[in-house]
Amino acid sequence: MTRYLITGGAGFMGSNFIHYLLRTYRDIKVINLDKLTYAGNLENLRDIENEPRYRFVKGDVCDPQMVEPLIKESDVVVNFAAETHVDRSIMEAGSFVLTDVYGPYILLQAAQKHGIDRFVQISTDEVYGSIQEGSFSEEDPLHPSNPYSASKAGGENLVYSFYKTYGMPVVISRATNNFGPYQYPEKVIPLFITNALDGLPLPLYGDGMQVRDWLYVEDHSHALDLIIREGKEGEVYNIGAGNEVINLELTHQVLTLLEKPTSLIRHVKDRLGHDRRYSLNCNKIKSLGWEPKYSFLQALRSTVQWYLDNQQWWRPIKERDDRYKTYYKRQYEQT
Repeated sequence: MTRYLITGGAGFMGSNFIHYLLRTYRDIKVINLDKLTYAGNLENLRDIENEPRYRFVKGDVCDPQMVEPLIKESDVVVNFAAETHVDRSIMEAGSFVLTDVYGPYILLQAAQKHGIDRFVQISTDEVYGSIQEGSFSEEDPLHPSNPYSASKAGGENLVYSFYKTYGMPVVISRATNNFGPYQYPEKVIPLFITNALDGLPLPLYGDGMQVRDWLYVEDHSHALDLIIREGKEGEVYNIGAGNEVINLELTHQVLTLLEKPTSLIRHVKDRLGHDRRYSLNCNKIKSLGWEPKYSFLQALRSTVQWYLDNQQWWRPIKERDDRYKTYYKRQYEQT
């Protein structure tokens, strides 16, 4: 039996990965450690709360007394716990440094002490910074452009140092922009879907010509499972689907699927430190046999339908997030 500790498992990617594990394997145990900050939502996991192979623990990855006993009874640690939204990091960077750098340190200390089989650090393509042409490989230097990506770069460098210094069995993933069910509606795809449904403006940064590679969260879960089982210790794996889409085009696709007018598009002042284009060379993960199963349009249709069908999930979130609404109100006023 493989025993997993999933940190940040009540968030978007973490909850999808827990669902993936429980669907895919029978002989496993999953502990979900989550602090339940604004983006952590137990509604993401309501359907498995009584599953005997699953246990939720409310706690902070920065708390060693909370972390150590959970790692002691685990074989694999997958660290999703992070502050992740660039806009929030620009507003207030301190919590990003705490969770994204000090959090991995606490986890690594306990993992080293108890000899876990694998430690997986979930990072991001944003640590590379922007690239005008071509694609980043895992060997390229890191040039983060904002406090969020800088904190993620710091966290993964700390993880790698435990491999080099102590021989800890770590693997690092750097994925492109994930999307799909249960994504907090501050991120661009769920924000635009939910705003469009209510006839609200879609705040598009700058000229909208930024390019992102979109990865369906189910494909990401499959890739993570593969590098846990077959990835080489001490290695970094880029994970991207090759779906490079201009933000303006993405916005039009969302509006088309919802049969909403383009007049809802509102160009707002560009984000500080906004990277123009992300692109990854994913030959290393593909050499393990991974390929995305979902086309971008297929996954986008499915995601739009999920937000249509699950308005009871996202409407309370948008109603209570006054801080973020204030931020976007300020953005609207700057147009």
